[in-house]
Amino acid sequence: MSEPTNIPAEQPSGLAYFYGLYLGFRLFIIVLVAVLGVIPQAGVVCDLAIGFLLFAVVMFRCLGEPRHDLQLLRISSSRWAILFLLFTGCSLAWSVTSSVPAAVAFWCAMAANSGVVVLLMRTQSVKSVAQGLLKGFAHGACMVAIVAWMLPSTDDSRLGYDGLVGTNNIGYLCAFAFYCAQYLVIVRKEKHLFALLVLGMTMFRSLSKTTIIAFFVSQAFLLFANNAIPRRKRIQIALIALVLVLPFWTLLSSYIDNYASSAQPENLTGRLGIWIILISNGIEMPLLGHGFHSVWQVIPPYGPDQFEVRHAHNELVQQFYSYGAMGIILFCGIYTSFFLQVRKLPRSPLRSFLFSLLIFVLIRGLADTETFDFSLPMWMILLFSVLMREEREENCIVSQAEATNDSGGHLLHPAT
Repeated sequence: MSEPTNIPAEQPSGLAYFYGLYLGFRLFIIVLVAVLGVIPQAGVVCDLAIGFLLFAVVMFRCLGEPRHDLQLLRISSSRWAILFLLFTGCSLAWSVTSSVPAAVAFWCAMAANSGVVVLLMRTQSVKSVAQGLLKGFAHGACMVAIVAWMLPSTDDSRLGYDGLVGTNNIGYLCAFAFYCAQYLVIVRKEKHLFALLVLGMTMFRSLSKTTIIAFFVSQAFLLFANNAIPRRKRIQIALIALVLVLPFWTLLSSYIDNYASSAQPENLTGRLGIWIILISNGIEMPLLGHGFHSVWQVIPPYGPDQFEVRHAHNELVQQFYSYGAMGIILFCGIYTSFFLQVRKLPRSPLRSFLFSLLIFVLIRGLADTETFDFSLPMWMILLFSVLMREEREENCIVSQAEATNDSGGHLLHPAT
């Protein structure tokens, strides 16, 4: 099968860009509010309020007859994403949580993210929505990265703001935003060198171990699986990455020494303890689990430092504790269906990019996860599910056109 032709340039959706900007920057809204001398809880309320306001704006702008029939229920990966949102919402009825109103607000915020993406795709070109969202997310994360460099370092010389924004959160945000910018570069043929440099260096400076390992493994796959990149270019990219890493080598060596000699809950030995606690608690409610938002201030503080556990630090354990056997089914169904959707794509930059992204989130999920959503959030699964279906349809049209031309040529020249 022939390689797909270059995708024609489209103008990114402005509304999608601003929503992506919010998604990329929201991590530091709490920090900005705290710097102004307000309690951190006010920052959470501010973040939720902005998100719901943007959802209302998008819903108002997208009223009327939809331009595109997305047919989400006909796409396996989007069906699983919708099922996850519905089941987690139902779990609020039995959730063992410290605050039911807070749990409802957080679930509504997670669902609103997916709702905005669906509304945008129903009224605008899917490719323009993808461009706008991912470009906005990358730019918002760049602002977070720049602010992170200005903040005082943590006690172990990592990026972060003690008590408000964790180092792993910054590292994962920058790595995830790096992929957003990389999609624009590899698939859309745009130039975002500054964003890639800022996000890549900040991710490595965060010294978030799981994120860095997952990032390098997935990027190595992308570098050598993408046949569109010439061999000489691959070597140049690898050398540039090495040059960027070298300035932080001394800092990394010092951190590894401190890490090996400590026994913090965030370390591997500490995380093993967290996994054991959540698995043993999960066995008590093995079918439907403890429900949405059932870890924070429900699991007692852990270790000699009384570490407050926010999540399981493992995606599979998190789903089992929160949703029991149904959580395991959702985990397997979501990632398996997404993998199969990517596998059906023709060989192209988009296919290799999505495989790399999937490798990244799966490796990262072995030792870290999100508090509520998956490492690959539901809004992005819905976005790429529709995008992959369009890619396959366009490839079928091109193949049919080529077959028609070939048959026409044989009719004109039967001797060939």
